[in-house]
Amino acid sequence: MTDQIIWLNAPGDVTQFHVEQHDCKPPGDGEIKIRHEAIGTNFLDVYHRKGLYPMPAYPAVIGAEAAGIVEDVGAGVSMLRRGDRVAYAGPPVGAYRSARNIAAERAIKLPDAVSAKTAASSLLKGMTAYMLLKKTYDVRGGTQVLIHAAAGGLGSILVRWAKSLDATVIGTVGSAEKAALAASCGADHLIVGRDADIVSEVKRFTNGLGVDVAYDGIGGDMLLKTIRSVRPFGMAVTIGQAAGAIPPVPVEELRPGKALSHPSIMAWCADIGQYREAALAAVGAMEMGIVSQIAAEYRLADVAKAHEEMESGRSAGSILLIP
Repeated sequence: MTDQIIWLNAPGDVTQFHVEQHDCKPPGDGEIKIRHEAIGTNFLDVYHRKGLYPMPAYPAVIGAEAAGIVEDVGAGVSMLRRGDRVAYAGPPVGAYRSARNIAAERAIKLPDAVSAKTAASSLLKGMTAYMLLKKTYDVRGGTQVLIHAAAGGLGSILVRWAKSLDATVIGTVGSAEKAALAASCGADHLIVGRDADIVSEVKRFTNGLGVDVAYDGIGGDMLLKTIRSVRPFGMAVTIGQAAGAIPPVPVEELRPGKALSHPSIMAWCADIGQYREAALAAVGAMEMGIVSQIAAEYRLADVAKAHEEMESGRSAGSILLIP
């Protein structure tokens, strides 16, 4: 069968994508071949496309998660067989294609209750949420949490998961429509609008103290506001820069005793044990309804349109590519 593959010619805008027909070779030793049913998109893909996180060589294939059916198995693979429903996420990237060979140990079998589309939209984000809520900072009952972009793909999962841990969640969103979605995910308090005084609002919701932990995937000047929203000896976590590069932050802003963390799910996933721990936790969360809303679906060949929508910030939830 001839498959489609999306090449990124060089770092840049969406015109750097081009579609080719591609024959996926049989899997090698320890590998499986997956026929993709749905491919997830993440802001990480935008960073790869723009060259913020450069690829080792070009042309390159990006994309960090997908779900589908095992079509073939290589020598030495015993834990999976043809016809199994699986998903995967993390490195090495290369999911923007209709079929792919990957190491069998990176494939996670899907329970009947989790569809391919749900897995492709929520696996990497769920793994990230697990890392952030249980490894970066141990969120538990009574923890006060600030989540930026609380209606986004990752943000909505963070809200749902934090609430399942009995945390108190303050979310920021850009519009009333997104506020409604974040509220439906369980957010206790919402700060609406790009020009809102976030620090003052957070202090108002926390009796002047600030939150225990704050997660910022917006970047730009938001990180400084995030740090100022954290209580003494709390933690600010920077996980992205959708709004642009983060300017230098004076170390004095961390007084008294605040911590600043910059975790990477891709680095976490490089260790196969940690990868499978986070992936299985994410799939378990999906079975409990901790998922990202699917905001839009595009044909694989329309990847440029998907990236344009993702960067626009209009969508609340995840965007899928369908081969």
